[in-house]
Amino acid sequence: MRHLDIRVMIIAVLCAATITVHGQTCSPTASYILANGDEASDLSEGQSAPVVAHFEANPQNVGSYSARYEWRIYEPGHEDSPIIHRFDETLDYTFSRSGSFLVQCYATFVLDNDTIIYPEEGEANPFTVTILESILEIPNGFSPNDDQINDEYMVKTHQSIVSFKATIFNRWGQRLYSTSDINFKWDGKVGGRVIKDGVYFINVEARGADGHEYHIRKDINVLTGYTNEGDSTSNP
Repeated sequence: MRHLDIRVMIIAVLCAATITVHGQTCSPTASYILANGDEASDLSEGQSAPVVAHFEANPQNVGSYSARYEWRIYEPGHEDSPIIHRFDETLDYTFSRSGSFLVQCYATFVLDNDTIIYPEEGEANPFTVTILESILEIPNGFSPNDDQINDEYMVKTHQSIVSFKATIFNRWGQRLYSTSDINFKWDGKVGGRVIKDGVYFINVEARGADGHEYHIRKDINVLTGYTNEGDSTSNP
């Protein structure tokens, strides 16, 4: 009977030694700062570039396991040729090109001969980031007369513009105003005084997230005497 007890005990010990509890995993998160400075939680519907993104692996129950983290940013169908391939627990990246992108976190947990890979085959759960194509529209006039209607000159519409510079001249070629801020608002003043009515010129050099180069030179009609909200000078 004693020999039987010893044999049972040995079998039990061997069985216990092969049991491994797998609780290691990742819960990747992402946060985004949009071109207008707002925060967003989901970009799958599309946003204007540039978009500043921060990704975290957020490992769970690592315990005594050593961990390696891998990030890939790739276009759909091109996982094996990623745009970005980094080994770190976190990833910071600015999306400045239009298109759809997938961001996947991979984790490998190792303890002695035990290796756990996340995600398992067929369980990939990448973040989807869609960056819209560029749009840039410049108006052809404004009326800086403090009537709360077209008092400031600004870009009419813009989307996914990643570089921008605008300069405004008078008809003699003198520079009156210059900016690299696409959200600029010019009050029509030079030296503290509103410029006279007439035709001025704006030169814009810009680049879109889709690679489109904008070279815009157009007239700006200044009409301080205009007070009707329906004036065509507000349109390009």
